[in-house]
Amino acid sequence: MKIKNMKVNRIKPVLLKNKNQLVFLAALLGLTLLSIYSFPFPAAAQTEDKAEVTAIVGAKIVPVTGPVIDSGSILIRNGRIADLGANISIPSGAKVIEAKGLIAYPGMIDSYSWLGLEEISGVRATVDNRETGRINPQVKAIEALRYDSMHIPIARANGIVAAVVVPSGGLISGQSTLVKLEGWTNREMVIKESLAMIIELPALRRSRGEFAGFGRQQPQVTTEKILDELRQIFQKARMYEKRREAARKNILLSPPDFDEASHFLLPVVKGELPVIFSVHADKDILQTIKFVQEEKIKAIFYGVEQGFKVAKEIKEAGIPCIIGSLYSLPPVWEDGYDALFLNPVILNQAGVKISFSSSSASTAKDLPYHAAKAAAFGLKPEEALKAVTIYPAEIFGVDKLMGSLEPGKTASIVLADGDLLELGTKIQKVFIDGKEVSLENRYTELLKKFEQREADK
Repeated sequence: MKIKNMKVNRIKPVLLKNKNQLVFLAALLGLTLLSIYSFPFPAAAQTEDKAEVTAIVGAKIVPVTGPVIDSGSILIRNGRIADLGANISIPSGAKVIEAKGLIAYPGMIDSYSWLGLEEISGVRATVDNRETGRINPQVKAIEALRYDSMHIPIARANGIVAAVVVPSGGLISGQSTLVKLEGWTNREMVIKESLAMIIELPALRRSRGEFAGFGRQQPQVTTEKILDELRQIFQKARMYEKRREAARKNILLSPPDFDEASHFLLPVVKGELPVIFSVHADKDILQTIKFVQEEKIKAIFYGVEQGFKVAKEIKEAGIPCIIGSLYSLPPVWEDGYDALFLNPVILNQAGVKISFSSSSASTAKDLPYHAAKAAAFGLKPEEALKAVTIYPAEIFGVDKLMGSLEPGKTASIVLADGDLLELGTKIQKVFIDGKEVSLENRYTELLKKFEQREADK
């Protein structure tokens, strides 16, 4: 249709034919404008005023990054800490939670776990923490995470509010995810979906079984050969990106065929996505430090059972370390029975940033006790607490969001009746993103069941 044949004023004749109709429409328009000016849409300030406000009052506050407040209040608005201190004003209408006699801590972060990926380790159908094959950078832990795992509420009830969930198996296991331990779906739990790539290097040459004379066979592949293989894989990813970039600039060049492994390794080789290297022996740690520096990638070390032997080199490289489970025996007898417990102490004293992990699903609830073991062997208590709160947040780049009690951070708070790292301490309340979450779990369910059985006798 040509524009010159279009009638652009069809409405006007209709209105002029009926004056009553025109008057009615004018009145209707006036009422509409009046309603707009009389009842405006809520402004940001009005929304904030009407937001649900919670005040935790009378608690001893341990911010972790600042001085302890012997008796103070924490104001929560829109899921974040609005204010805290000894003398803050509580707005009228706020929901007040009396916390006299309790201690407020930031919720703990498990730096390496299989929460939601492993239910019963002995039943293969309930274990989904690994993919087939050796090179799987495309695998994301979040895709297999079960939000309804029974281990999640158990860990949460012990003051753990977030966890790094990792895939395992092969050389490049996939991408870990940082999740909060509350949500109706796995996606709702996500804090950071692609947190770090997981690369598993050979374990120590000797195992716990050797103490009883049942040593396992030596690894067939050395860390040196594995790192050479990784160099080739990373080089292939870089060449893949160069060919794609060249094809984008020159239409005469054909782009390379899609290479899944190379594609998902691009953030790693570009230095955008960190890599968690599972590395253990001192010589392997040194080789991996050299590899990281040559490849110019961001690295985090996990395990590092013999890190105490090369603590200075780790510090100089600026690589943070995630301590593995302290429930194991030393992998090398010559290191001494207390090697695993002294390891985080020596690393911390050397200036290496450390964090603790459960390295588990079923015992993820025991995260604070790993830190406590190290404290018993000389780690300063305040450093042990930081290693399950602010240090993991800093290591994974979410310290502006969580890890300490500060205005502006998410209100993920634990109220306890004693030291958070002590076995006898009872967790009274847990808040995640400002919402008080249930502490009910399989343990409390069984406790009530057997208490009722005793009462019925």
